[in-house]
Amino acid sequence: MPKPYPREFRDDVIAVARRGEAPLKQVAKDFGISESCLANWLRAADVEDGTRPGVTRDESTELRELRKRNRLLEQENEVLRKAAAYLAQGNLPGK
Repeated sequence: MPKPYPREFRDDVIAVARRGEAPLKQVAKDFGISESCLANWLRAADVEDGTRPGVTRDESTELRELRKRNRLLEQENEVLRKAAAYLAQGNLPGK
């Protein structure tokens, strides 16, 4: 997988493309990226700006962190459930 472009570069390309001074194909060629890449960046920028429906980068990050936290809590809950079942069987230490 290629290394992602820096955020500043992407923002500059998006700004130039939005000015509409040249066709998207030419803007992409001038900056050395594919036209589909530029289209994806423009679509994502529209979502971030709120002009297009979708999940923003911040919402995506928050969702990923919440899912990770949920998995951890489910694992902890499973450990506690197993411990409670083990202790309920009378397997107390010292007996």
